[in-house]
Amino acid sequence: MNYYVLIIKMQYLIYSPIVWFKLYIIGVRFKPFKCFFAGLPNLVKHAHSSIIIGKNSRFISRSSSNLIGKNHKCIISTHSKQASIVIGNNCGFSGTTIGCFKSIILENNVRCGANTVITDSDWHLDDPRSGIPKAVLIKSNVWLGYGSIILKGVTIGENSVIGAGSVVVKDIPANVVAAGNPCKVVKYFKENN
Repeated sequence: MNYYVLIIKMQYLIYSPIVWFKLYIIGVRFKPFKCFFAGLPNLVKHAHSSIIIGKNSRFISRSSSNLIGKNHKCIISTHSKQASIVIGNNCGFSGTTIGCFKSIILENNVRCGANTVITDSDWHLDDPRSGIPKAVLIKSNVWLGYGSIILKGVTIGENSVIGAGSVVVKDIPANVVAAGNPCKVVKYFKENN
């Protein structure tokens, strides 16, 4: 085992119990000893909203735990009583922001590169130029590249890869590589026959 992996595992041992306690206090549904935290994320849960974290999901909030560099801690927040965040099993996050007003679902095996942002709202709901929140769905085995931004109303199909720095404003089909601002399909994966 290399030194870097050892450091991460030690951080999981140190920080996870602290975060589990906070998750329990604020009413997040999760299984203790089944999700792991390196560093302390910023967690905000609106009363009567819902946050569910699946088994074996990992959250990196310490800068020393990601060698590509991250700008901030993981931030997971709900901002209305009907808001719902569901994180599936085996998901990975590094300095990821998930901000929810309506519904954000990440299915299993979703990987979020450093500094990714996922939101279902324009945030300034009191501004007439801001539209209503719209649900986000990220299907299984999606990989979001470094610094990608997933905006409201988007569905990303299973097995797709979103390139670093992309801004996703429309649905992305399954089994593709998509990149850019706005994000567009640049490659289709061949089906295994």
